[in-house]
Amino acid sequence: MKKKYIEIGIYLLGCIIVALGMPTTSAMAFYLSSALVLVIMPKFIQYLKKVSIQQTESEYALEKKSGTPIMAGLLFSLVTMVTTIIFAPNKGDLTLWMLVLGLVGFGMIGFVDDMTVVLKRNNAGLKARTRLLIEAILAIVMTFLLYQMKGLDYLKGASIFQCLGFLIIILLMFMGSTNAVNLTDGMDGLAGGVSLIAFMAYFIYAIQKQLPVIAIFCAAMGGSLFGYLFFNHKPAKVFMGDTGSLALGGSLATIALITHTELALILIAGIPVLEAMSVIIQISAVKLFHHRVFPYTPIHYSFKIWGLKEVQVVYLFWLLEFFFAMIGLWLLIH
Repeated sequence: MKKKYIEIGIYLLGCIIVALGMPTTSAMAFYLSSALVLVIMPKFIQYLKKVSIQQTESEYALEKKSGTPIMAGLLFSLVTMVTTIIFAPNKGDLTLWMLVLGLVGFGMIGFVDDMTVVLKRNNAGLKARTRLLIEAILAIVMTFLLYQMKGLDYLKGASIFQCLGFLIIILLMFMGSTNAVNLTDGMDGLAGGVSLIAFMAYFIYAIQKQLPVIAIFCAAMGGSLFGYLFFNHKPAKVFMGDTGSLALGGSLATIALITHTELALILIAGIPVLEAMSVIIQISAVKLFHHRVFPYTPIHYSFKIWGLKEVQVVYLFWLLEFFFAMIGLWLLIH
């Protein structure tokens, strides 16, 4: 019990420190979302256990973690959405509803995937082709909404091939971002911490560029993830599931689309990109040369095989993500 109160104290202190440098509205969004997740999550975990919504044995994991409740992403996504809507200065701003669609739309794909896993009692989930098709449709909808906001005016005068090339980049960004965060979600606290850093980088950028709705959204998401990590640090009491990882990846891609920072997202989400690239390289090497490049992929598992403890891998990847995100942020601002 004493350890529990110490952990709560540390998290509350961290919450205060993180929000001290935020503008008032963003700080309030951060505080509210983190408080809601911290208060509601224990009951939510009990409910997930009651209805047997839990982890099955992963096709990737080296360590068995079956039995742990999943779909915590449903809670922190809903909290982020509600908090953002509450504090958004203009409820009719299309930017706000694009962010909500990116969060909820991709989160729902993950929710269906999670429920398929739970109902079938295996790790198959949705067929990859089906999931990618729905993600592509959502990405096209996002692009159309940005066009309605006159956010694609810089493409005026572009040829049909240039426009198609841009659309292909957007499709790859959305599908790549969602699946990259999904691949990162393999160790306690890894995907949540990495995503928190990425959203805080975009928060700083939004403040610098005077984009209040995006700043509030990133602050709310940061607070939600801060609360989630309290329950997801090792040993994890709950996992975000595909519901959470796809919502996070879709939200990052949506912010990149709105702010025209598609290339910078490669650095700001550096660790998920590395995780995805490691899988692509491994599969290509095995198919072409019948030889593995890494002991195991996604690459965070290789570090465990190389002798690091899971907690050490998570902290190392948080640190690397911080450096990647700061480099990406610096390039954007300068």
